[in-house]
Amino acid sequence: MVAVQNQPLQAVMNAGPLKLPPAVSVIVLNWNGAAYLPHCLDALQAQTFRDFETLVLDNASTDHSADQVERRWPGFRTVRFEHNLGFAAANNRGARLARGRWLVFLNNDAFLQPDWLEHLVEAASAFPAFTFFASRLIYAGDLDRMQAAGDVLNISGFAWSRDNDYPVELAHLEVEEVFSSCAAAAMILRQAFLDVGGFNENFVSHLEDVDLGFRLRLVGQRCLYVPSAVAAHVVSASYGAESERTVYQVQRNVVWMYVANMPGSLFWKYLPAHLVANLVFLLYYTLRGRGRATWRAKLDALRGLPAALRRRRMIQSSRKASLPEIDRALDHGWFSPYMLGRISRKLQRAASQHAPVEPHGH
Repeated sequence: MVAVQNQPLQAVMNAGPLKLPPAVSVIVLNWNGAAYLPHCLDALQAQTFRDFETLVLDNASTDHSADQVERRWPGFRTVRFEHNLGFAAANNRGARLARGRWLVFLNNDAFLQPDWLEHLVEAASAFPAFTFFASRLIYAGDLDRMQAAGDVLNISGFAWSRDNDYPVELAHLEVEEVFSSCAAAAMILRQAFLDVGGFNENFVSHLEDVDLGFRLRLVGQRCLYVPSAVAAHVVSASYGAESERTVYQVQRNVVWMYVANMPGSLFWKYLPAHLVANLVFLLYYTLRGRGRATWRAKLDALRGLPAALRRRRMIQSSRKASLPEIDRALDHGWFSPYMLGRISRKLQRAASQHAPVEPHGH
């Protein structure tokens, strides 16, 4: 077991014989996950692809949920943090401790089918033009209902899970490019993750995966949706889907993400859509009894604008993708953020700008 205090990260590595790095490092973030963690780790232990290491990061849980990890799942390592670092910071530390070429981020409330990792590793080999991968997420409480088939980013800066609440039989079943991947169960090239600075720790949690995907796209990386890699996800097991904390962090982070990432002339072109969307959601959540959290989020977002602008200068100075490339990756519906993309399947197909991709990027 590894205890992380204030010492350098390398100091917490277990001593022992030097081993060849695994192909994949699976990072499982846990916080008071007694109800979910055993199921998550059992599903991970049952994976048909075996060349992986597992790091269970415990974010100062008080329910003792990570106490028996190394005994019940031999070979899995526990890394304990003295304080709850939040999703972004904890996973960043896990990524630096990882030894694999690929990183898998896995929530403790996500339960993988046995061939999940095998399908993603096969996709990484077959499609080398892609460096991060989205899997097909279904609701753990309703296995016939979709949670996500990759993420969509609108011109307003607001994002949602593609195919959310669709019946599974109507979901996207093609291997195709998507904007980004939900970090509840996703795989990314470790070096690409580190090169863009990992998750934005100022976000703490929520939208940190879309923000990461945006920065990866700006430097020319692409995300592939692999529908054969299936995981069941409880969704917002820690905080609740519309808790005050969730609403606050989403509504604050969306401003910082837009300001820092939307490149060049696209920033000014889509700024009206961003401002309108912020006002709409401010009104929406106020009417739903979350006004205090939303107003506080917007005020804190404004207070954080100087830092977001400094971050913007750094991010945009490294941009490699062209403005048309970024523009094509965005959803252009002015009303779709308020419907979370839930337009008819016929219109969705007609408006789709994504075509199934061929192996080796051809």
